[in-house]
Amino acid sequence: MRIIVCVKQVPDTTEVRIDPKTNTLIREGVESILNPYDQFALEEALRLKAERVDVKVTVLSMGPPQARKVLLKSLALGADEAVLLSDRAFAGSDTWATSIALSGAVKEMGDADIIFCGLQAIDGDTAQVGPEMAQLLDIPQLTYAERVSLTHDLKVRVEQQMEDGSRVLESETPVLVTCVPPPSFVPKVPPMPGILKTKSKPYKVWDSKKIGADPSDLGLQGSPTRVRRTYSPPPRGEVTIIPGDAREASRSLARILMDRNIVGGVD
Repeated sequence: MRIIVCVKQVPDTTEVRIDPKTNTLIREGVESILNPYDQFALEEALRLKAERVDVKVTVLSMGPPQARKVLLKSLALGADEAVLLSDRAFAGSDTWATSIALSGAVKEMGDADIIFCGLQAIDGDTAQVGPEMAQLLDIPQLTYAERVSLTHDLKVRVEQQMEDGSRVLESETPVLVTCVPPPSFVPKVPPMPGILKTKSKPYKVWDSKKIGADPSDLGLQGSPTRVRRTYSPPPRGEVTIIPGDAREASRSLARILMDRNIVGGVD
């Protein structure tokens, strides 16, 4: 069984800077990490690998050469090989152009049974790349998965997070799964033996020609999304802290709301 996990390097900071000319993130000089949603997806894939002997896990990312850092971490956690899509042609890609590039890489690898993605990246929060890849690859998708397992007949089963609970879904392979970590999730730290093994694991760098993509579909040129303006939201109004226990604070709040004619008094 072949599993591909898409991972992304994201800024480890809330002080995100935007290029005023391209309206894209400035990543130079900012410490980066493995996107937390992607690490959960990777750990779900590696758990399936631990339960079976015939599973190969490939991590796939698109980014500049420094994205090697998150791929090496993925290898140290237990993935078998890594592929980095790195080419100036990919620069400035929105979610659609990114999905085209990643889907092209998946097709180039061939014979993928499960494609894992994190629900979203913390630097964009769009949750679009996974579903767009499923559309481009013409395969079913199972989203918001908190846990992934294989049935006895090798169908993929997920426990899907819902607003009012959860539900269980199954799909034949190939299938794309987007994962969302449960509140109890604690990311693993790569063990020293895993770190030492990364040197012996395949690490490949592919350009746009390798995946056979049309240059007009990539980067800013292939991105239908246009960011017209970025700005900080206006500051919120004054905040009042009401001291005391719950009962006392609720009475104080009620008096304040009545004084401001926000709610009526009770006869």
